[in-house]
Amino acid sequence: MADPKLTAGEITKLAWLTARMAKRGIADDRQNGGRIDQSDLQRKFDRVLEGARKREEQQSKRK
Repeated sequence: MADPKLTAGEITKLAWLTARMAKRGIADDRQNGGRIDQSDLQRKFDRVLEGARKREEQQSKRK
């Protein structure tokens, strides 16, 4: 599925979430099988993308 065109706010949210995931990845020592869970941030990331897809779909229906 093609990525939707993102607004400035969505780009900012995705960048912030990506930075948080990177920070957690650095904090994970990976000696005990990776104890840091990032699924909450991944769900938020996916939710922002899904919202952008829905917005773009609604805008295309209006035209």
